[in-house]
Amino acid sequence: MSSLRSALDELAGEDLNGVSDEDLDGDLVEIRSSFDYLQAEFIRRVAVKDQRRTSTHLSTTAFLVDRCRMGGGEAGEKVRMARALEAMPFTRHGFGSGELTYPQVRILTQGRESNPEVFSCHEETLVKAAAALSVADTRRVVDHWRIAALPQESAARAEAIVAQRWLYASPTFEGMVRLDGWFDPVDGDTILTALAAATAPRDKTGDDASAAQRRADGLADICRQWLADGAPEMGGEKPHIDLLVDLETLENRTGKTCELSREGVIDPETARMLACDAGLSRIITQGPTQPLDVGRRTRIIPPAIRRALVVRDRGCRHPGCGRPATWCEAHHLKHWTDGGETKLDNLILLCRRHHRTVHSRAGPPQ
Repeated sequence: MSSLRSALDELAGEDLNGVSDEDLDGDLVEIRSSFDYLQAEFIRRVAVKDQRRTSTHLSTTAFLVDRCRMGGGEAGEKVRMARALEAMPFTRHGFGSGELTYPQVRILTQGRESNPEVFSCHEETLVKAAAALSVADTRRVVDHWRIAALPQESAARAEAIVAQRWLYASPTFEGMVRLDGWFDPVDGDTILTALAAATAPRDKTGDDASAAQRRADGLADICRQWLADGAPEMGGEKPHIDLLVDLETLENRTGKTCELSREGVIDPETARMLACDAGLSRIITQGPTQPLDVGRRTRIIPPAIRRALVVRDRGCRHPGCGRPATWCEAHHLKHWTDGGETKLDNLILLCRRHHRTVHSRAGPPQ
């Protein structure tokens, strides 16, 4: 072990400024390959440690957590792999010889869990195939093998996967909404396809949003379009966002009320942005809460003007943006609460992201 430590110290002390690009590429490949060798040797020693059962710790996993400073999940995975490899001679040999990487071995051991007896009959073939494949292709081969060799187990596994689906959506104290969930392969692929279509960069001048931010914007756009075009009516009208805001706030004066029905308080400029292209209901109150009269719900942007906007603008008018008209909202160049009229020459189409931008910065594009 002292020679291994010395070799690592030598690597750490090397000045990389003088290393050529070609040598750096070779170093990365060699170090990654050596890392897999070390992983294989680590797993081999874990197996021996687990068999001896001489530790003062309650389990081999507990030892790895305590002495090797691993997380519980990682330590448990190492122990499970070490135990599985005891009955997987071809995989064990491929791992130790460097033919298989650690991620590939993990995929093969997971495949064995479906039916160890059947897996042992096909292990040699699977290992030979995996030795020439990438990690993603190894996963694909093992999945195909599972379906072909274990049709009943595969069907049961598919049902179990669907049963594991879930989605949590919860407001946070910071005023954001957090989404977290799992989806079965079909629904997951559907969602990823929709997000890929909604998040493809379209700004000719470049988009400084990260991929994660584009996915967040894309999901909101997909939901917004479905609410506008595909959602069934509930209680005689389309599902919609309810915003309670007083006239003073809309007129950019000091108001008291500016709240979404689910998310609570929002800033006044966001409310003004939402009011650019929305239906309004007038509510006259006595005092802050007692309704006296509820006026007829009216549409700020009439359908005819909306169609004319689409014909004229084609899509988002922000410089460099090419998002289609179906993803856009009508924006008043001079806000209607400031006396701006709802007519074609006072309106432009903006996608949600750029609509938000022009309300938070100096102003919209002319």
